[in-house]
Amino acid sequence: MAWLLHRACCLKVFCQPSRGPFSSGIARAWSGGPLTAYMPEAVAFAGSRDHPGLYTVSVEQVDEFWGALGRNRLMWINPFHSVKDCNLQQGWVSWFLGGQLNVAVNCLDRHVHTAPNKVALIWEKDEPGKEVRVTYRELLELTGRLGNTLKRQGVKRGDRVTIYMPPCPLAVASMLACARIGAVHTVVFAGFSSEALADRIRDAQSETVITVNQGLRGGKVTELKQTVDQAVRVCPLVKRVLVSMRTEQKVPMSELDVPLEEEMMKEDVCCEPAVMESEDLLFLLYTSGSTGKPKGLVHSQAGYLLYAAVTHKYVFDYHDGDVFGCVADIGWITGHSYVVYGPLCNGGTTVLFESTPVYPNPGRYWETVERLRINQFYGAPTAIRLLLRYGDEWVKRYDRSSLKILGSVGEPINTEAWEWYFNVVGDARCPVVDTWWQTETGGICISPRPSSPGDEILPGMAMRPFFGISPALLDDKGSILTQNNVSGALCISQAWPGMARTIYNDHKRFLETYLMPYPGFFFTGDGAYRSSQGYYQLTGRLDDVINVSGHRLGTAELEDIVNQHRAVAESAVIGFPHEIKGEGAYVFIVLKKGTDVSQEKLSNELKELVSKKIAKYASPDYIQVTKRLPKTRSGKIMRRVLKKIVENKADELGDLTTLDDHEAVEEIIEGHKRLLQEEQGQ
Repeated sequence: MAWLLHRACCLKVFCQPSRGPFSSGIARAWSGGPLTAYMPEAVAFAGSRDHPGLYTVSVEQVDEFWGALGRNRLMWINPFHSVKDCNLQQGWVSWFLGGQLNVAVNCLDRHVHTAPNKVALIWEKDEPGKEVRVTYRELLELTGRLGNTLKRQGVKRGDRVTIYMPPCPLAVASMLACARIGAVHTVVFAGFSSEALADRIRDAQSETVITVNQGLRGGKVTELKQTVDQAVRVCPLVKRVLVSMRTEQKVPMSELDVPLEEEMMKEDVCCEPAVMESEDLLFLLYTSGSTGKPKGLVHSQAGYLLYAAVTHKYVFDYHDGDVFGCVADIGWITGHSYVVYGPLCNGGTTVLFESTPVYPNPGRYWETVERLRINQFYGAPTAIRLLLRYGDEWVKRYDRSSLKILGSVGEPINTEAWEWYFNVVGDARCPVVDTWWQTETGGICISPRPSSPGDEILPGMAMRPFFGISPALLDDKGSILTQNNVSGALCISQAWPGMARTIYNDHKRFLETYLMPYPGFFFTGDGAYRSSQGYYQLTGRLDDVINVSGHRLGTAELEDIVNQHRAVAESAVIGFPHEIKGEGAYVFIVLKKGTDVSQEKLSNELKELVSKKIAKYASPDYIQVTKRLPKTRSGKIMRRVLKKIVENKADELGDLTTLDDHEAVEEIIEGHKRLLQEEQGQ
């Protein structure tokens, strides 16, 4: 691709650091030796002789802990005067007040100053063996040209830029170019439909979209430009679409469309970085909620970047020279924090994975590990469960001796998958970090590591809160559960630098969703169990959100789409345990009177409708037609009853005194049995 063939030139490096990347010279993992080799800032923390001591400082001396890390690990144009001003009760969160910096400078320029030819990105293209390495100097040039192109096209500080691209160096450069000039990026997963993309473009009020002509994934071509064309037809605010050429295939270009590489080559590689306040917007990222409308979560500059970098370093024991392999798409928060911002802020080498776990065969991940010599591998339980079914042979035929840490993300990992991951993939020598966090938290909040040397790791448990994270379990009445061996709503009792600041243009919804359910606490929406040893285990969502293959999907959002079908009068969507995806979607349908449509035709049409409106991953697994839904006398659907039926626990329906029509439940139970029998008979 032309944009990787830049002439060598002398680059001006902004905000030159007084030292190299902080990770160099730091011990690989704390092994019981001097704590200051593991965390240099610990020299200033009284009483922090070990990991529990460091953790205590991080939650009890918050300003001292994060102030020291903020000063030492970020490059500031002007230093901050206050570490934080946060009040969860009132709903405001600010970190590193008065500080000014540029995120792109922190991720690029300072590393170009010390190691310009170090590899920043390894682009693992869809076809194995065709990887492309991009150095820090090349990525800075790419970012500079793109930043200047955006400015010439009229993009200004604070403008929202929608990025609809597969994982590739230009997608990373697009994110960093926005950060460099002070624009706000909003990356949309390139598997979303044109309607889902249009919703996000409109909500963000984007005037600029960056995309590619086509995507390549799993040996298949996806017409991404075509999807963007359909989306922008209903987005009158869009003024320009910058189109990169991922393949050689020419695509129709309209008056809105700008050939990206062509324009970039006209620009200089040096792009003056904007001076950004710590709390200026860095990016929006949309996630499903319990209502039908996706919410654009806002992350700001300094706090997010620091938290992504510190969690990347300590959870994965990242050391200078390691190759970090996070196989998440950049369209999700995992890709933002652990493909782009965390590794690049740390001066690391990070892998961009364009393909799928099973292309061209189920050994793809492990062949990539062998060829790229990946040291830390971070993937989703869904993929691990899928690969487990293909057996050990596909893993064992490849050399995985470079691996040091294995991680899982997106949903809790079940014990069987965890043990296979640990014993087969990691040869029983690589710690498995089952990480819990969310788009809202910005970075990992609970994870088995970091910890004291030799501390146990238990299968399927996130276990230990990260530095600065103070979890609390609350009961239905809002009382704090202080004892162990107890379950409750997982909340976080104090602010941390990486947390989302608001929902774009809807702070009221942010307060109602996260801060008002349990005043004084951040409510995660998840339930958790705290073991007798004080370890945390996630037990699932407490709101009407299901987790399909690590992607959050609001049941209300899905119901809203299903109800658009001409034959559907009413619907209810229930999540159920799925062997591969973690959770699947089970849809109950009540048809309009007089409707004559076969079950097969209806199922096919509804699956197609959901795929078109959201994405293929959201397509329902089961669709059951019933005469009526179980409701209370006030007309509310009794979802807990439907959930028990779907989980084959019809004998555990509980209190049904408020149920309006008991016959409806019996009909649904019988219909569910028939549907399962039909499935098994196929």
